[in-house]
Amino acid sequence: MDDFIAARAQMALSLGFHIIFACVGMVMPFLMAFAHWKYLKTGNEIYKGLTKAWSKGVAILFATGAVSGTMLSFELGLLWPGFMKHAGPIFGMPFSLEGTAFFIEAIAIGFFLYGWDKFNKWFHWFCGFLIGLSGLASGILVVAANAWMNSPAGFDYINGEYVNIDPIKAMFNEAWFPQALHMTVAAFCATGFAVAGVHAYLIMRKKNVEFHTKAFRIAAAFALIGAFGAPLSGDVAAKSVAERQPIKLAAMEAHFETEKGAAFVLGGIPDEEKGVINYAIKIPKVLSFLVSNDFNAEVKGLNDFPRDEWPPIAVVHYSFQIMIFFGVVMICIGSLYLYTFFFKKHWLTKNWFLKIFFFATPFGYIALEAGWTVTEVGRQPWIIYGIMRTADAVTPMPGIQYSFYFFTAIFISLSLIIIFLLRRQIQMVPRLYDPTDEQFNLKNKKS
Repeated sequence: MDDFIAARAQMALSLGFHIIFACVGMVMPFLMAFAHWKYLKTGNEIYKGLTKAWSKGVAILFATGAVSGTMLSFELGLLWPGFMKHAGPIFGMPFSLEGTAFFIEAIAIGFFLYGWDKFNKWFHWFCGFLIGLSGLASGILVVAANAWMNSPAGFDYINGEYVNIDPIKAMFNEAWFPQALHMTVAAFCATGFAVAGVHAYLIMRKKNVEFHTKAFRIAAAFALIGAFGAPLSGDVAAKSVAERQPIKLAAMEAHFETEKGAAFVLGGIPDEEKGVINYAIKIPKVLSFLVSNDFNAEVKGLNDFPRDEWPPIAVVHYSFQIMIFFGVVMICIGSLYLYTFFFKKHWLTKNWFLKIFFFATPFGYIALEAGWTVTEVGRQPWIIYGIMRTADAVTPMPGIQYSFYFFTAIFISLSLIIIFLLRRQIQMVPRLYDPTDEQFNLKNKKS
């Protein structure tokens, strides 16, 4: 494997793995805090057990995210020394603030896990809520650093030197809000559907039904917030991309020729040599409207840009289509849930209804990974957009492919450990978390 390809593959694998835990850390504590709030308001012991069960899951996934995030930090220096040499002093602030948020999150997790019956009940609840706030802040700060790579700001680039550095301006660059908003909404959608899907499956197994039903409905509500918010945040992000990175937008749509009243493309197979897209469904003038609120606005095509600045068109286009497809599917599932909840409540317990959510378990994360592929691959060949090419930032150290194999083995091992730990947590629900279960009451009597 070529060292440059190995370096990019390792970074892609690491980011793709870590982003799952970053999203869980941003959202799962809010589900936990909501269940805890329900317990404090109603006194229903099921919500207490649910809070404890989810808190253990949060702790497991937090630890894994900490490991993968630390590995990413080392990889930036290991694989991209040219990038870190120049970029580190400019966008280091969000990373340092993210470290602060991480430590607050770790302390809050410790307080929450060991604070039962020791703290004031509302302070204890706030510790759980603080886990979510700090996790959310942590994710947004990392996205701010990534946004800077897509929209460099806070410095002047003169004769190959980075001068007049302003870290505040770098952090709050033009891309940070659209990216952070879309990422946050996507995290709620992905995590909500994943948790709802797991509990839907457990309901179908007819064990601890009341416990898992309450969990399912909380998770589904959060999933709906993300599903219906995604098109709105996506629109904000797309308009931002059209303004700052028109070549990325053109790659997303495999849009080769500049034209007014450009069509929005669904599906299709791009042919880069001929500059056309085959077998696509084209919706006239919609792309122009989406990027500028004008059906007749001009949208630049790929052929207006130098060929050596094109990102991999097929990868970007297919990833964008995957993101849209699963996003639409989740909106449809969310609409079905709302209709069922308000007009057909008896459907909520039907196996066919629960199976829909079970099969949708990975949909949010598939869309999320596809969206990040669009963001990162669509920026190529630049690591700092318009300033530094990725090929110029890679380490000259040979043998990177072995590093790639090693890190891949670590991620596979971590995945297996997580599956084992989470499976064990689910198996312990009857004994540790569900007060309506005979095993739970028997254990408490013995203790």
